[in-house]
Amino acid sequence: MSETVVQRSGKDRLRYTICFEISLMAILIPAGSVIFDKPIAEFGLFGAFLAGKAMVLNLLYNWGFDQVDARAGRVSSQRSHFGRVVHALGFEASLTLTSLPIYVWWLQISLLEAFVADIAITTFVVGYTYVFTLAYDKIFPIHRQSEQALAAMD
Repeated sequence: MSETVVQRSGKDRLRYTICFEISLMAILIPAGSVIFDKPIAEFGLFGAFLAGKAMVLNLLYNWGFDQVDARAGRVSSQRSHFGRVVHALGFEASLTLTSLPIYVWWLQISLLEAFVADIAITTFVVGYTYVFTLAYDKIFPIHRQSEQALAAMD
């Protein structure tokens, strides 16, 4: 009996993304407001804008990473610790490249200041991504199913 690699559904990917961004913003918006000495509403709008961009990037990045896993015969919720580190670092690198111009423009800071701020935030978010994704995979696991079992469900 052969096995088919089962991937997360679109609804599951959306749930992951929304939960991730809301919980992350609950931490970062108050902290950023204090660090950048901006009113919480103003920094909240900045955070919401970045979160919207990150959600779109998150959906695309995770879909692509899952495609790589599937082609290699791996189930995404069963990634190795090394695979999770590569996943988190790659996602944060893509966020940095797309966020720096927004930091510079919105916060009226230099590119170097934006880079330093982004590195600080990214360092936190990489760890947060690892822990969040590990917890999410434990709460909402994906299980391999045999082709026979999948055919019986049709």
